[in-house]
Amino acid sequence: MAPPAFERAVAYGPYREGMRLAIHALKYGKMLPAARQLGQRLAAAISQLDGEAPLEMLVVPVPLHRSKLGQRGFNQADALALHALESLRKTHPHWQLPLAHGALVRKRATGCQAGLTTRQRRQNVRGAFSVTNREAVHERHVLLIDDIYTTGATARAAAQALRRAGAASVWVATLSRAYCVTRARSGSTVLFEDTDDHLNTIGIAPIPTPGHFSQAAPGRVLSRKSIHSSHDQPSF
Repeated sequence: MAPPAFERAVAYGPYREGMRLAIHALKYGKMLPAARQLGQRLAAAISQLDGEAPLEMLVVPVPLHRSKLGQRGFNQADALALHALESLRKTHPHWQLPLAHGALVRKRATGCQAGLTTRQRRQNVRGAFSVTNREAVHERHVLLIDDIYTTGATARAAAQALRRAGAASVWVATLSRAYCVTRARSGSTVLFEDTDDHLNTIGIAPIPTPGHFSQAAPGRVLSRKSIHSSHDQPSF
């Protein structure tokens, strides 16, 4: 119902099957070599902004809280952004996309978002982000990078922090797009990243996959004008 603080969000493809396994291998299996190919797919998503987004944007990966970063040992958004920019320097040399590590921080640990409603997700990340150097983002256009977009709660909260710090605009690019489904009996919306397993659990047939993640399958963008996913499920 409320417009987000970002201009537009794009994703490479749905968070299902091969894509989900690859992201899990990177995040939880610590298979860092996977970041290179996944970063190339993220670059394909970012390229959807060509011709609309500014040619110069400060690239800001969504940060982990220091406690989570200590447990995992790396931030998957950082790794994806690094390889995506490496690919974009070859395919879009006219873009100026400096990577700003640490420009945005997660100042408090947030609980797991999986299984929460849209309202719960927004409450979970409300006020969780802050900008470490306001001068670095003041009047700059920002490209916010993350691995998964579900309801947009994290992207909204991060974009709000960046805009409050004076960013001229915020654009969002993620590797994958998760779904939200509605329980048939209660009509309440339930949000999952792990869609296949949970859809089977609650007795709803999985949405057909547009294509394997190794093939280019860019989905519809999410913006203030378009608030539906490529499967016409509410985005916000």
